[in-house]
Amino acid sequence: MKKESWKEGWIRIVVVAGLILLIELLCRFDIIPASVMIPPSQMLVHLKEVLASGKFDQDIRASLINIVSASFGAVILGFLVGLIVHSMPPLRKAIEPLLASYYAVPTFIFYPVFIVLLGVGALPIIAIGVLLAIVTMITATLSGLDRIPRVMRKSAQVFRMRRWKTALYIELPAALPYLFSGVKLAVAYAFIGVIASEFILSGTGIGYAISYAYNNFEMQDMYALMLFVLLLVSAINMVLNVFDRRFQARRQR
Repeated sequence: MKKESWKEGWIRIVVVAGLILLIELLCRFDIIPASVMIPPSQMLVHLKEVLASGKFDQDIRASLINIVSASFGAVILGFLVGLIVHSMPPLRKAIEPLLASYYAVPTFIFYPVFIVLLGVGALPIIAIGVLLAIVTMITATLSGLDRIPRVMRKSAQVFRMRRWKTALYIELPAALPYLFSGVKLAVAYAFIGVIASEFILSGTGIGYAISYAYNNFEMQDMYALMLFVLLLVSAINMVLNVFDRRFQARRQR
């Protein structure tokens, strides 16, 4: 398994490096005009410059706060809602078809409602991030609770464990690999929801800064910030994957 995972990792690196090199060559030989895209190496150099200058520190800080807030909100609320729905089978039968078709609904149409309820600022953006991410956590919670082996619950009954001890020491650890898969997806959707909201609904944040740079033909700033988003997402995903692999390995024991 370890050899296969290492092989997959190297293949992934080679594919990504190959795509970057291809884009670099296309830009350098003007097959892709400079007015359309700058070379990846130039994006990286300019990213270092803008990070060193602190030009976008406020926007980066605002986006990170919103993403973390939306992720925590989606994970906690999604887990609690999943517990409630799982404990009420009739409610689950009624709700599951809605969960399956949830992402057909354009979440951004609720922004005016959030402005009325929460005011103008970061809260409506966080709310959209939560709304976009929460269903993945609900479904992961339901899936995890469904897959707890019955023998574990029977063992708890044999030892006459209290309900809260059964939930804390048996059910939660058994469901954790599935729950963490939900956490990974919730973070990804929260990231998408926040950055996308900032493009059109905010006066600050990375999404707003990219949109502003695009509208003012500041191509270097725009691509530097886009590269920053890609690097940030990749770093977060790598960290989450490390924990996910550990949980999945424990599940397969």
